[in-house]
Amino acid sequence: MRGRAAIPVDPPRELTALAARARAAHLAVLASACWPESTADQIPPPLPGFVSSSFSPIVAEVAKRALRRVPQRGPEVVTAVVVVSALGDVASAAQVAEAVDTGGRVWPLMFFQSVPNAVAGHVAARRALTGPIVSVCAPEAGIEVAALLLEDGDADEVLVAEVDLEPADGAGARGAAVLLGLRARSGLGGAA
Repeated sequence: MRGRAAIPVDPPRELTALAARARAAHLAVLASACWPESTADQIPPPLPGFVSSSFSPIVAEVAKRALRRVPQRGPEVVTAVVVVSALGDVASAAQVAEAVDTGGRVWPLMFFQSVPNAVAGHVAARRALTGPIVSVCAPEAGIEVAALLLEDGDADEVLVAEVDLEPADGAGARGAAVLLGLRARSGLGGAA
């Protein structure tokens, strides 16, 4: 997209649905982000330690974008990370399956990156987030876990990132993230 201005795109349905589920659970949406956000979002930025799949880079990118959009976060804020994905990193899983099926060698790095908690831990470490880390499959479960973490006092905020790749190769992957808090504590109704 060199030489052209990035054109905003409509938020993916994942972001709209994620924010709606959060509001239905009486949670405040403190910030949100999605992939893609504009026509410039073609390939997610590389993520050290995660290769050959866009799953983890998209999780990290939407998390970074959402966290950057929050005004005044203090170091004492405990932020949990919840990764939601119905299928996980299908691109990495397909590569591992192909290598096993053909008697090929599986890179040790592939085992690490095929676990959704690996990118959740990476996001937490890079962003100095000190709350619990959870991975779930069902979209509804992500918001339920976030609500429990907030209501039980295990976290002041919960970053929920939802990413699913196209089953074939991950092309056209979409993702969303919302940073959530309790409405009473934040005083916000939130907007996505």
